[in-house]
Amino acid sequence: MSEVLTAIATPRKVSTDAIAQQALAAEETETLRAAFAMDRLRRDNIDWVVTLFLAAVHAGALIAPFFFSWTGLATCLLFHWLTCSIGICLGYHRYLAHKSLKLRAPAKFMVLLAGSLSAEGSPLTWAATHRLHHQRSDQEGDPHSPLVGPWWSHVMWLFVRRNDFEQETLYRRYAPELIQDRMLLFFERAFVFLLWGQGLALVAIGALIGGWSMALSMLLWGMCVRMVIAYHSTWFVNSATHLWGYRNYDTRDESRNLWWVAILAYGEGWHNNHHAHPAVAPAGHRWWEVDITWWSIRVLRAVGLAYDVRDQIPRGRGTNEAVAA
Repeated sequence: MSEVLTAIATPRKVSTDAIAQQALAAEETETLRAAFAMDRLRRDNIDWVVTLFLAAVHAGALIAPFFFSWTGLATCLLFHWLTCSIGICLGYHRYLAHKSLKLRAPAKFMVLLAGSLSAEGSPLTWAATHRLHHQRSDQEGDPHSPLVGPWWSHVMWLFVRRNDFEQETLYRRYAPELIQDRMLLFFERAFVFLLWGQGLALVAIGALIGGWSMALSMLLWGMCVRMVIAYHSTWFVNSATHLWGYRNYDTRDESRNLWWVAILAYGEGWHNNHHAHPAVAPAGHRWWEVDITWWSIRVLRAVGLAYDVRDQIPRGRGTNEAVAA
């Protein structure tokens, strides 16, 4: 008799669990929709740390020409490539958010360090927010759709303050496996220290090689100018490539391929390609679609620091036929 009752009760329990999971998912979806909604941008809900930091960096970039040096310019260009292409495009985006490749520990540490030095957010926040963007792209709940407003998608969405519960919900829903990674958690905790540490390091190096004038030049060019260019390059991927350009694939969103954003953002401007096949490591799917970040991935693979690279570019949307990149 007990076996019969167990058999009858089990489907009810499974059904109850499924209903509870659906209710939790719906609650999390609503929490995140509200967290990234445009109406959250109010005077009493501004993230002043982010806002003032971005304002200071832009101000520094404006006065940088008055403290020009070739050493500062060289530092700017080197750090721009390192933090934007290697850190954000390769590390945060293709490696963390989409798992387009795997990295050996030394390479993993270096790309996460480069990403942290970019000051575009901690690795968990960046990857989880980007995954949310892909799931809700150009729909309600997208963190930065230009269909809401071009300036909203470009920068204004960053000014909104989000509470700890919303942040934890974002991690739990969109980065559950990443919050178990010890190296990632290290960079989460060290993010602020690394961010300010690089500024102090640039000042110290500049002072040693050329006094306080060179120290200021290194800080303004190596940090402020470099960050402002990298910021807007990344933000154009959120805004411009959902507004202008051509499409290789029929996707449910408004993603486009835009050549000048691809140049500025080391290949990320081939955005329609990416939204059609987000797990593919190369962003350029046609011979003329140059993807500088993909070149770096190929080098890492050649020396054994990258492996299981997803380099098969589908010939069309929804087909299994592919060609090696």
